[in-house]
Amino acid sequence: MNTLYLEIAVVVLGIILLMVESYSASANKARLAWIGAIGLFGVLLLSFIPQHAPAPGSPAAAFITSDLLSVFFVRLILAATIVFLLTVPSFFPALRISLPAEREGGGLGEFAILPIFVCAGLMWMVSAVDFIMIFVSLELATITLYILATYLRQNTASLESGTKFLILGALSTGFIVYGISWLFGTTGTTNLLALPSAIAALPEAAVTPLLFGIGMILVALSFKISAFPFQFWVPDVYQGAPTPVTSYLSVASKAAGFVVLIRLLGALWAIPAVSHQIHAVITLLAALTLIFGNFAAIPQTNMKRLLGYSSVAHAGYLLMAVASLSSKMAVPAIGFYFAGYLAMTMLSFVVLQVVSEATGGDEISRFNGLGRRSPLLAGAMLLAAASLAGIPFTAGFIGKLLVFEVALKQGHYGLVALGCVTVAAGFYYYFKVIRAMYWQQPAEETSIAVPGALRFLIAVLGAAIIAFGVYPAPILAALR
Repeated sequence: MNTLYLEIAVVVLGIILLMVESYSASANKARLAWIGAIGLFGVLLLSFIPQHAPAPGSPAAAFITSDLLSVFFVRLILAATIVFLLTVPSFFPALRISLPAEREGGGLGEFAILPIFVCAGLMWMVSAVDFIMIFVSLELATITLYILATYLRQNTASLESGTKFLILGALSTGFIVYGISWLFGTTGTTNLLALPSAIAALPEAAVTPLLFGIGMILVALSFKISAFPFQFWVPDVYQGAPTPVTSYLSVASKAAGFVVLIRLLGALWAIPAVSHQIHAVITLLAALTLIFGNFAAIPQTNMKRLLGYSSVAHAGYLLMAVASLSSKMAVPAIGFYFAGYLAMTMLSFVVLQVVSEATGGDEISRFNGLGRRSPLLAGAMLLAAASLAGIPFTAGFIGKLLVFEVALKQGHYGLVALGCVTVAAGFYYYFKVIRAMYWQQPAEETSIAVPGALRFLIAVLGAAIIAFGVYPAPILAALR
């Protein structure tokens, strides 16, 4: 099956749902989210049919590929989007409060449909092998995310977060366009497959402008993956955006950015003229991102901001593996880390969504006594926090173990030592939440109800964390 059929199916699904929403008089918009999730699950099943890239010589062949990396991350993005859509109906009550509408249910349907177009853009992005295609798919996904981040139009925090996201996103877009221009002007190509041979034929005088162009692209990608020092948008956007959007942004968007980074560095790693400088930059980015993300999370009192800085920290661990791309196990380690990261991060945001709606805030103090008010939510957050911290027999432990092993084999002893220190810091700030749930007194004793769809998600994501932590072989095999 041609890999393009998957993305086309996702786009068609989104267009059909938009038409249904436009012409339907029903105020019940939750069904759009259910239909979207079912449709994407069907596309996910189709992705297990053997795929091939567009036929050689066809217009799409120069822009899209189908390999183990793209197939794995297409499935991961589909899974993340399905989880997003299943959380949307439970978020509708909070959405109605901050969303002025002329008719009952106005604006709710689009909130369940727009993520489908983000999904299509990110799927194209992880399959793209040309910077033109990468840029177009990136803009499709990013512009839609700007809209979703500011969806709570009567909430000033949401408007502020979306404005910051838009301005800084536009700045990163400028960097990537500028970098692509320099890259094309120097090598005469924007295709990642043709890049190594084009660089090998360059005179020595062209190396400096080439490195400048690559540097501009790395700045833009660092923004997308929230690497230091381009992470400054993360805590504010995470705090202000709707909780399902924050969850999706922390996983799917970051994953696509890392795939583009892997493809770019894979094309450059074997070229001595540029590989040494770029390797040094990636190693430095990994170290600084680890330090900043983990230590900035320690004083946080807001759960969304804590998870935002946690996201920065996890980007640092992933960059350790990116700095070791010459190892055959680097890409499987990154893929496994993202599979586990999807389960544990989205589980923590599912719990946060329920607690936030029940208590009226995102502060860690809102989790006080959660073990009494909802043992299910407290147990789910305990499992997610343990995995994020890297406790054995969880996906987070195996992910960190694989990343550290790859880095050690490539001689990054300093990075591994730093990683061990920052893991210890992570134990402190993750277990602040656990202390609040089990050792602090609740503000009120009433139990917290959990919708059926979120109970299902908690069960599936929790089982995935434990399954990946006990038996990681199937995920690793998918990328070997």
